[in-house]
Amino acid sequence: MERSSKNSLARLCRSSNTSLCCSGTVLSVIATRAKQISELLQELLCKSKFVAIVSQFTFASILESKNFIMQLLVLYVSLILHIAAFCSGDDFAFASYFQNNMVLQREPQRAVIWGYGTVGASVMVSLDSDIYMTTVTTGPNGKGMWVVKLEPQPVGGPRVLSAVQNADEIFNAVILENILFGDVWVCSGQSNMQFTMSQVFNASAELELTSNYPDIRIFTVAETESETSMYDLMSIEENWSIPSKETVGGPVWKYFSAVCWLFGRHLYDEIQIPIGLVASTWGGTPVESWSSNRALQKCGLNAYDTEYEKLMEYLKQKEHQMLKENKKFKINPNENSVLWNAMIHPLLNMTIKGAIWYQGEQNAIYHPDKYACSFPAMITDWRRSWYESHQETDSEFPFGFVQLAPVNEDHALFANIRWHQTADIGYVPNSIMQNTFMAVAIDLPDDDSPYGMVHPRDKEDVAKRLVLGAFNVSYGLEYNPQGPIILSAARTADGEIVVTYPQDQKLQVQEVGNFEICCDTNKCDPMDPKPSPEWYWAPILSHTQHTITLSSKGCEMIKAKPQILRYAWGQRPCDFKSCSVYNDIGLPAPPFVMEVKDL
Repeated sequence: MERSSKNSLARLCRSSNTSLCCSGTVLSVIATRAKQISELLQELLCKSKFVAIVSQFTFASILESKNFIMQLLVLYVSLILHIAAFCSGDDFAFASYFQNNMVLQREPQRAVIWGYGTVGASVMVSLDSDIYMTTVTTGPNGKGMWVVKLEPQPVGGPRVLSAVQNADEIFNAVILENILFGDVWVCSGQSNMQFTMSQVFNASAELELTSNYPDIRIFTVAETESETSMYDLMSIEENWSIPSKETVGGPVWKYFSAVCWLFGRHLYDEIQIPIGLVASTWGGTPVESWSSNRALQKCGLNAYDTEYEKLMEYLKQKEHQMLKENKKFKINPNENSVLWNAMIHPLLNMTIKGAIWYQGEQNAIYHPDKYACSFPAMITDWRRSWYESHQETDSEFPFGFVQLAPVNEDHALFANIRWHQTADIGYVPNSIMQNTFMAVAIDLPDDDSPYGMVHPRDKEDVAKRLVLGAFNVSYGLEYNPQGPIILSAARTADGEIVVTYPQDQKLQVQEVGNFEICCDTNKCDPMDPKPSPEWYWAPILSHTQHTITLSSKGCEMIKAKPQILRYAWGQRPCDFKSCSVYNDIGLPAPPFVMEVKDL
């Protein structure tokens, strides 16, 4: 046995470009006969590819060490990896998104590592000197699959992650390098999340900064759809990459997501740990496409939806009109669950810190009345699904989103969708949407955007507002994450309305016509578009640091009392950063609807 092993290695060293069949005999000799390792390594040194194996070891020092067994094991694993790396084995691999340069989730969570192999084979996964053993079994998709959970890892890197398969004494190996441990965030939604860095204001200057952030890593899922839940990604748009002008500033609508990148950059500036950003987006898609059937059923929706046919008819008419005007228009996937199946479900084995979301525009024309249910239901289901996968991602992981920006299209009832984005409560976190945070964007219009007003180029302010919420909800940092949230609206004896805000919010107030009142509860529908004959402007009379006094003369003219007050309900409530109510750090108050009560 010993002679056979040495002869095998000798033949390898004497031949060039040899396809090595990695016999278990060679490796078992190395494992069981420590005295012969030195002699075998001398033979291996004849081939320069193996010099790196022993460059950091001398056998004498290993023998003298008190940690002889551990060092021998490390040497053994290293030798296996370098020998097995020569072996062919198409069925042995990491899952698609395990790549060089990636970020894995740091402690206290455990990163889940998985891949493909030969059913029944043993797999040894190593992270530097840590060893994990598992066996390949038949997975949900019928392929041979293996999985391990790493022990919780501290922040840092670079690290080397490797896996070796032993299938009937045939060894195959895969090695991943430059792995960092930090926080992994998923960024998803439709076109405003897909909107790329090369499209934003001041893109050139922003892209010049990218090389200053080598500890942020980026990854983009390709646009794919599926009628059934996929276990791994069908396609990848951009592999895990280190930031550069080229990797961040790729083709428009391809990579990399501007909101995702800017969120990650501002997050890194504060917490100074590696950040992994995973973009999974597709423009022109409703929340139903990103939701599982389980989530849809919570809101009385099904996998097949008759409203889908109406939506497709509307989109086809719009496509026809746009083509007549020589404008481009593409109908993207709108069928229920197809993007959940192909672009989210495959990520469930990835341990993550949290997610951010920018979507809702498409739901202004598809189940708009269901969004107050379907959006929170999607969040709840994503959390449940990620947790159920391996019980490592937090079952209440932080979820941030952008409240829709202004638009001038009358048919797109964004005002109502903004309200529904908060489960009809007006702010988050709330009792229905716990551990969430929201960036208000009602004051960030871009009338001249070459991509249409629905796609404003200012993603910097959106990201800054999002990251304030992440600091507060995800990291427990003492930041004010949101603008003023109304506490009460009260009628005074002389017919005025006093609107009260929290004491910790110092108001900045200007009159731009954002407050409206309705006088007849039988006719007051908060969802009425603006302008509406039932809603009257309520001018600002005065304000303090915490209150605003409004006139109710609209109701007085019809000899009625104000019953309902709403704020910033228009499609385009104000000019750029010029709504009526902000706090002293420039964060806008979100839209609200509230009953007016007697003082």
